[in-house]
Amino acid sequence: MSEEMITACFQLITYVGTARSCYINAIQCAKEGKFDEAAESLKMGDEAFAQGHDGHSDLLAKEANGELSETGILLIHAEDQLMSAEGFRIIAEEFIAVYKTLSEGR
Repeated sequence: MSEEMITACFQLITYVGTARSCYINAIQCAKEGKFDEAAESLKMGDEAFAQGHDGHSDLLAKEANGELSETGILLIHAEDQLMSAEGFRIIAEEFIAVYKTLSEGR
């Protein structure tokens, strides 16, 4: 695997790992009733996720253009982390909604 590909994979892993951490933090903030902080954590997570997603899209475009013939466990791991972060985003929104409902006494 080329150094460029390794770097792209680690950047992707870093960005989506940051996003996932932000989403988990958003849930923790909501649990404490800090809904503005939860929203800010979601926003920060979305920004990091977008950077990771852009990097992944670049890799897909290179592959479609025949510029990428390398695959390996590192790329598979990066894509797994991308999907995991996306799932955490969905879960975070649901938990925040539940905590808001509970805090409103409904």
